[in-house]
Amino acid sequence: MPIARRTLLGAGLVAAASALTGCGDNGAPGTAVADPGGAVTATDAAGNRVGFGPAGNTRAPSGSPSASPPPSGGAARADQARYAQDVTALLRRHLPATSQTVQHKGFPGAVAVVLVNGTTTVHTAVGEALRYGSGPKLLPASQRVAMRPDSIFDLASVTKVYTAILLLQQVDKGRVELAAPVRDYLPSFTGTGKERITVEMLLTHTSGLPVGAKVTGLPDNAARWNAVLATGLISGAVPGNTFRYSSVGLMVAGKIIEKVTGQRLDQALKSNLTGPLGLRDTGFNPNTWLSSSAKASRLVATDARSSRGLLRGTVHDDVANHLGGVAGHAGVFATALDLAAIGQMLLNGGTYQGKRVLAAATVRRMLTNLNAGKPAVDPERPNRTAAHGLGVVLNQSWFMGRLASTRTFGHTGFAGPSLLVDPNRKLVLALLTNRAHPNWSWANPDPVRAAVGDLLAKEVN
Repeated sequence: MPIARRTLLGAGLVAAASALTGCGDNGAPGTAVADPGGAVTATDAAGNRVGFGPAGNTRAPSGSPSASPPPSGGAARADQARYAQDVTALLRRHLPATSQTVQHKGFPGAVAVVLVNGTTTVHTAVGEALRYGSGPKLLPASQRVAMRPDSIFDLASVTKVYTAILLLQQVDKGRVELAAPVRDYLPSFTGTGKERITVEMLLTHTSGLPVGAKVTGLPDNAARWNAVLATGLISGAVPGNTFRYSSVGLMVAGKIIEKVTGQRLDQALKSNLTGPLGLRDTGFNPNTWLSSSAKASRLVATDARSSRGLLRGTVHDDVANHLGGVAGHAGVFATALDLAAIGQMLLNGGTYQGKRVLAAATVRRMLTNLNAGKPAVDPERPNRTAAHGLGVVLNQSWFMGRLASTRTFGHTGFAGPSLLVDPNRKLVLALLTNRAHPNWSWANPDPVRAAVGDLLAKEVN
């Protein structure tokens, strides 16, 4: 996401400097013995470099989509596909050139999980989860933290997929109608023309609402949420006519979930999705549920330029941070395996490990292009099409590469994460990078995403 959109996301119409910051966890970083690239490593049977933190091994990530165990303690992974080494090599090429290289051209570290037919064929971790301190400054090797297979990332806008699932669950239960006006559920959703906005338009980004909301300078969270709900339409926008990416729309969707469930969004996520699926490494505000050792060894850092210090374990998105870290557009943290489980659930038509999350018909509608024939307004990606389902992006080669098709779906996040699902190949790719650490402007994450898609398109038939 280029600078103009991030400016709007960060603080509406306030200065870009405040928009491009988040808030940080200033806890002491874990220590690790570094290889020449600054990360603790082992090599599995497929030749993948796997990073480990101070504990020396990883515990089994939650909700593993495969019967095969995840990488642990440098153990051999005979089940990794032949192309796993190629995926790892591709990711390594985007790491800092040496342990003392200050400005990377890609990201300090990454974790990739590939599932094919529900089996894990790639699970690799490269580079570092923490490389820079606030300033930013390059940390000594002894203060850096290696990337692990179970590292926990800020999912940024991939959060929108979780919000869509939670809202569609309420549709399944008959508590919400997609065609109903948003105002039926949220009377404080006021403003000229907004009475025409339906629930579905929030999820398809056709509401006419802007990218971001102005929530700074307000006295409390209630006032900030009132400002979100009162955000006006873009000048000249007609609800339902045009695709315009809008984080405000998903913020509002999250408030509908809270209204009909009687739970705060983070509680609804746990009780309706992550809890039933056993995804113990997914949630908002991870500093509230991770142990001290996990915070030090597993949390992946983002920005290191913030006036609040290094961002690690606190949401990078500025508006979400002002809203307490819990919002429908950003704020979920997760491991690659847990994110892949969400992709597999949708690929399965709403079930995962024998548990139904969504009705099959609801998933079919979620993954259908509901914007066919509509124009897309996106100055930062002029070649982007309007193809979008309910909370998921469809058929976008700019991040899917050659995996893009009319059936391929997923989502990206500003901090570097992405989810991609190709039903034609029964393939799920959770690719998590920390490209925003320490400075999001150093690298565009889309070429790497597309390159991994190209590689998998060639290897998986």
